[in-house]
Amino acid sequence: MIIGLDVGGTHTDAVLVGKDGILRSAKVTTNPDRLFESVWGALEEVLGDMAPERMVRVVLSTTLTTNAIAEGKLQRAGMIVSSGPGVDPEFYRTGPDYFTVSGSIDHRGREVQPVDRLEIEAISSRLHSQGIRCIGVVGKFSVRNPAHELQICELLDHSFDYVVPGHRLSGNLSFPRRIATAYLNASVYTVHRQFFEAVRESLKIKGLVVPIYVLKADGGTMSLETSLANPGQSILSGPAASVMGSLPFASREEETLVLDIGGTTTDMAVLIRGTPLLDPLGIEIGGYKTLIRSLKTRSIGLGGDSCVRVVQGKLTLGPDRKGPAMAHGGPAPTPTDALFVLGKIQDGNVDAAKAGIESIAQALGVSPLEAARRIFDQACESILETAARMIGEINDKPVYTVHEVLEGHTVKPTEILVLGGPAPHFAQRLVTLTDFRVRIVPNWQVANAAGAALARPTSEVTLFVDTERGIALAPEEGFSQSVKRDFGMDAARELALRLLQRKHRREGSCDVEPEMEVIEQSQFNMVRQFHTSGRNIRVKVQVKPGILTDYGGFSQRG
Repeated sequence: MIIGLDVGGTHTDAVLVGKDGILRSAKVTTNPDRLFESVWGALEEVLGDMAPERMVRVVLSTTLTTNAIAEGKLQRAGMIVSSGPGVDPEFYRTGPDYFTVSGSIDHRGREVQPVDRLEIEAISSRLHSQGIRCIGVVGKFSVRNPAHELQICELLDHSFDYVVPGHRLSGNLSFPRRIATAYLNASVYTVHRQFFEAVRESLKIKGLVVPIYVLKADGGTMSLETSLANPGQSILSGPAASVMGSLPFASREEETLVLDIGGTTTDMAVLIRGTPLLDPLGIEIGGYKTLIRSLKTRSIGLGGDSCVRVVQGKLTLGPDRKGPAMAHGGPAPTPTDALFVLGKIQDGNVDAAKAGIESIAQALGVSPLEAARRIFDQACESILETAARMIGEINDKPVYTVHEVLEGHTVKPTEILVLGGPAPHFAQRLVTLTDFRVRIVPNWQVANAAGAALARPTSEVTLFVDTERGIALAPEEGFSQSVKRDFGMDAARELALRLLQRKHRREGSCDVEPEMEVIEQSQFNMVRQFHTSGRNIRVKVQVKPGILTDYGGFSQRG
């Protein structure tokens, strides 16, 4: 059996999944300040007296790192960046604790200027004295030769909590995106570490000594230990769980819009014949463009607990959440309170909900019932408008799924799958507002946790080969190997796939033969004095994201 755990900003959901489907589920309130209690409470409910030895793995998804970015609550982090000739790295400054330093590597991986040891030691002392505990280190061409990044990391004071070289996070050449990726990893490390420790301690108390995985933004999983080295991979883990939780129920002939309506946000995505779309460049979040591989999703600050206001006579919803609905003891009216007034929900303080909506009604000059209708309709319409914009943006560019590029394809969803706590109520209204066929995902309250539970592990490797220099490199993996001048693309693909299989096992996968594919490949000849002197080859390979197929009970369509 598998435990799926989704730690959201509003609720923590847990499921126990067996061969016949979801056996137990639980939903508890998330308290970010007492995270252990939230995780422990969900596990207590879902496990009960179940024997620990019956568990085969635990898979977690979380919105904690995403929320930290969205709410501007990032931990202060240092950045040390070296560049050399070209664009001044000051253009990519991430904040006040950003240092450009001497030392550079050229595009072929050759040293142009050495690292200044005294300069690095002075920066290390300064960061340490200011209480900064996490640092990102990025060189412009470190993916071609990581020597300078590694040297800088070695020179830093070893008492720092987290020091991450950019080449270990991505093998892509995009210098500004690699800076942003390293910065976000350093900035979310502490909140992710707290999540890591809360989960590990909870499982230890329950006697669960099983492999633990974290859902990544691309819909695959990585081991919990691996996630500490690359916490940025957990950014958009929550929306990825929404996609994975809906996959078994999506049409295999049509295109599907997925809406996960939570307490704080609504996450949305598009599936093409049951296959998720992919963001080929990487996550863009909080103004940062990164190289973190991700399913293509969109999140808006609109959910069941979003704060409702009247501003200059106009009704506004969100994007903030001040707490639960007034019907559940919260301080401000919400769309959930509107559902109480409309008679769609009864399990709470109806009088408190009515009082909250009454204040909105007075500001609008309408009855409380009319105010509730407007609130709920505006929530539904805002979600559909955002989805329409997202689909338009997808169609402005080549469409990438996790399996292929669909040149010239126009995305035209014909169905909506809805999940999340208020899914039935929203689905009922969406039917009247669109021409889409609208369906509710079975076990909609905990579908995210179920999606996390059944996501299979993924990995990726980027290999660089320079036959003139006689070297093959996979800097993210700490791999280098001498090659002969006749080393070609076929040999490069074979080597990359072999490294990928090795990495996949190292990260905790039990797949004997994982489903692997080449997602990028390129080569160009290097010419000196009118003669070809060698080849420069680049190959990127991945294990395809997907869901486990041997838990068929979950994937029976409802």
